[in-house]
Amino acid sequence: MRTPAPSFPIRLVALDLDGTLIDDALEIRPRTLAAVSGAVARGVKVSIVTGRMTTSALRFARQFGLVDPVVGYQGAIIRAMSPAGGRLGRLLLHRPLAAAAAREAILYSRSIGLSPHVNHLERFIIQSDDPGADDYSKFLGGRAVLTDDLSGWVRRPVSKVISVAETAVADGVLEATRERFAGVADVTISHPRFLEFLRPGVSKGVAVAWLARRAGVPLSAVLAIGDQFNDLEMIEGVGHGAAMPHAPGAVLAAGRYVAPPLADEGAAELIERLVLASPRDAARAADELLAQRATALAAAAALPASA
Repeated sequence: MRTPAPSFPIRLVALDLDGTLIDDALEIRPRTLAAVSGAVARGVKVSIVTGRMTTSALRFARQFGLVDPVVGYQGAIIRAMSPAGGRLGRLLLHRPLAAAAAREAILYSRSIGLSPHVNHLERFIIQSDDPGADDYSKFLGGRAVLTDDLSGWVRRPVSKVISVAETAVADGVLEATRERFAGVADVTISHPRFLEFLRPGVSKGVAVAWLARRAGVPLSAVLAIGDQFNDLEMIEGVGHGAAMPHAPGAVLAAGRYVAPPLADEGAAELIERLVLASPRDAARAADELLAQRATALAAAAALPASA
């Protein structure tokens, strides 16, 4: 993918959720709320672009006052925003994974010690004897649909398959799985423990390009911020791609900028400096951030592998 040269002013912001805007407490902090809400008030297009189902992301989008579409399941689904208390937003795009590919992903995941689940539209389906059902329901903000036969449940295309490891997905699993499923499913990691299977061609990068075309915004004037492998395509596909400092090395390398840490509300700082500032000040800040990138990459490379 060719990264466009950056341009100002930034007119569209694409934001990952977990690990970028919120931590494990699942709460939006004041500076982040002010920065994102401020961008919306300025007329900047802002969308949450997440691996979650769109209903799980809606409460955050409403807190920010977003009016632009929400991207869910790494780009497999895009929904229009709906007002608080209103009906679910209109489905604008759905690119599901073929049923045979989903069943294959379920069997393969079990063979390598992972627990597969299915996400379809606004439902998540879990094997009834899965010990993590309650934890997964809490994470997504809803209750799981339980089935005695997950593979048998999949009779039609589904939005995605997500397979959960007890600890972080082992080194080399992503590359091996991508090779195994080449042409059948695209595979990514959205969380250190989550290996995901999607329809070929589905990614956050493709979804952000769709949002930009819809809004009439060149990709050079888009800021995208994320922290995991599933964010790589959108980070490298826009003029202002930024990785959180805890991101894997490949994701850090793909970004034009490295954001300050989540604990310091780094995404908010980038929005303040690149979006809410005047074009002249934003361009100056971009140069400073680009100069700091090499230092940030060197610091990340010096960390032990377990860090």
